[in-house]
Amino acid sequence: MKSFSKGFVYFICLVSALGGLLFGYDWVVIGGAKPFYELYFGISHSPLLQGVAMSTALVGCLVGAMVAGAAADRYGRKPLLTTAAVLFTVSAIGTGLFNDFTLFNIARFVGGVGIGVASALSPMYIAEVSPPQIRGRMVSLNQMTIVLGILSAQIVNMLLARDTAVAENQAWNVEWGWRWMFWAETLPAALFLVMSFFIPESPVFLSEKLKVRTEKLKAHSPFTLRSLLGDASLRRVLLLGLVIAVFQQWCGTNVIFNYAQEIFVGAGFDVDGMFINIVITGIANVVFTIVALYTIERWGRRTLMLLGASSLGLIYLTLGTCYAMGTTGIMMVVLVVAAISAYAMTLGPVTWTLLAEIFPHRVRGVAMATCTFALWVGCCTLTFSFPSMNAALGSSGTFWIYSAICACAFVFLYRRCPETKGKSLEELEKELIG
Repeated sequence: MKSFSKGFVYFICLVSALGGLLFGYDWVVIGGAKPFYELYFGISHSPLLQGVAMSTALVGCLVGAMVAGAAADRYGRKPLLTTAAVLFTVSAIGTGLFNDFTLFNIARFVGGVGIGVASALSPMYIAEVSPPQIRGRMVSLNQMTIVLGILSAQIVNMLLARDTAVAENQAWNVEWGWRWMFWAETLPAALFLVMSFFIPESPVFLSEKLKVRTEKLKAHSPFTLRSLLGDASLRRVLLLGLVIAVFQQWCGTNVIFNYAQEIFVGAGFDVDGMFINIVITGIANVVFTIVALYTIERWGRRTLMLLGASSLGLIYLTLGTCYAMGTTGIMMVVLVVAAISAYAMTLGPVTWTLLAEIFPHRVRGVAMATCTFALWVGCCTLTFSFPSMNAALGSSGTFWIYSAICACAFVFLYRRCPETKGKSLEELEKELIG
């Protein structure tokens, strides 16, 4: 396998991680644009169409994740990263440009496909080019760029949204403000596209392709999901990956990003206070992701996953109780920031690291794509179900359910999650598959 200098490894990991930056921005920007495009398209009184607008990109994520694995195994990691960059650029321009609700959703869908591809390929590519002693930190770098993308979207939304108390400002928000929130993504998307031409192909992919070409005496067929499910040892690892992926979403933290407006307004804040508090959560997200960069190689993946499940379970239990008691104000902000911080230090980065580590080389593409697909199914169902759950059960009942999910996940992870820090991908294959 070809080896790279340490500086070059950092460079190609940073370029690949730009996919994470766009993933984070594209995923969250819609939350700030939501109050304004809903008025523009006349859907502010239609929960169904609101759900469609919020979920279209997530459906695209499912498609992108579904095709990413097989395409990456066939064509390589690098071409797929370039494709994701093109999709991000087209979506950023189109979403703000279109005046028709259907075309708006098509543009969001295209961006979602880019997210699905980047979310599967970026951490896998980084894991394959990084040496074992810094692999966790490098894959966590992808999560770092995701949260920077989230924070960037939150800041852009806050800066572009004008004071709604003034009629002229509100008219600008509805006509132009939400468009510029999406257009701001064009610059980093174009940067990702240009830089993607300067990174090499994954050495693991090249090695596997060379191995296939030299196996003249064996009939070779690429691994598919069916063949993956046909191997008992691979099924066990796939189940672990699927649970980790879905739990990262159904732990409930991501609804805070997508529905921050409803959460903070429900806690008693006006629009200006809402945007300020959203940015506070974004800053906490970045700070504790930085903490994760240092703890993931010291504390280990297993410890951080268990810490995340237990701490989020307790925070959501408390948050639900506060909602039930009618608590408002700063206490709610503290709890939300605590939840974001716990997630950013644990489940956010560690999930992607584990998914990139636990699968053997020969099935990593299809297995990673399958788990990423499941992750986005979890994200889509979480996002779509939150308004209905919140209406039926109230915020207290909804967060109590998320607390129970965290408790169940803790038990599963305690029994099944291995420690992978400091081990090569080859060592992990022997340990987990045999």
